[in-house]
Amino acid sequence: MQPVIDSHFHIWRRADQPWLNGPMVPRIFGPYEPIQRDYPIEEYLGEIDGQAVEKAVYVQTNWAKADFEKEVAWLSETAARSGWPHAIVGYADISVEDVRPQLDRLKAYPLVRGVRMQLHWHEVPAYRFAPGPEQVLDANVCRNIARLRDYGFSFDLQLFPAQMKNGAALVAENPETDFILTHCGMLTDDAPETVAAWKAGLSHFSGLPNFYAKLSGLGTFIHRNDPALIALIVDNAVEILGSNRLMFGSNFPIEKLWTDFPSVLSAHRAAAEGHGPEAAREMLHDTAARVYRPA
Repeated sequence: MQPVIDSHFHIWRRADQPWLNGPMVPRIFGPYEPIQRDYPIEEYLGEIDGQAVEKAVYVQTNWAKADFEKEVAWLSETAARSGWPHAIVGYADISVEDVRPQLDRLKAYPLVRGVRMQLHWHEVPAYRFAPGPEQVLDANVCRNIARLRDYGFSFDLQLFPAQMKNGAALVAENPETDFILTHCGMLTDDAPETVAAWKAGLSHFSGLPNFYAKLSGLGTFIHRNDPALIALIVDNAVEILGSNRLMFGSNFPIEKLWTDFPSVLSAHRAAAEGHGPEAAREMLHDTAARVYRPA
């Protein structure tokens, strides 16, 4: 069985997750009572047992902003104890005037490979995270993104299609920094007009060699594991970007709300293998290994 790197997963302690405590508020992925609890590394390892997942990259889960280092420290302790994760994407508030004091603290942790701050905005209020659609071009954001180069950090970019032209400008201005598009641009449904807008948005990045897209969270908006939708996204992303710029990510335990890990991986594996063994290896393993450099 071909080895796999999961480039996007989460573990957490409920006490450190503000959105998991107190009354449930609307989220993109719908009602989340089943995951309003601890999700430790041991449970994740049980999910992937027998699936040929050899390494995994943790992506930040919106702890309180002031606890950005606490999150990475806890993950580093978890990795030292269990051997997982093998790389960390931490949080940094790139909207502040100078993000370098935060980056200096993150640099002290050997597993940190990059940072994410979610910049996505949508007409649907429940889909929003950023205060406005153009935060991706905010002066502080642009200045702080440029500073990532000095730390060797990548940036996990999270945008909807209508923001991708601006996102591509940001990527083009920082050719020495790797950018990874979360959830492959967050296609919300398979309606022809929605797919066309998503493809047009993704095409803005096609000529940018420092840009990658993550095949993760593809059930986020439909709240199910849909092999046909996954194949549609993979097929078009391969055509626009090429398989060597795509990587698989499980988005567990969010996807656990409606499916299991073997089903998610099986659907992605089938879609990737439709492009041949070399392309499948790039999407399931090699791109993530090259970009995130898991230990």
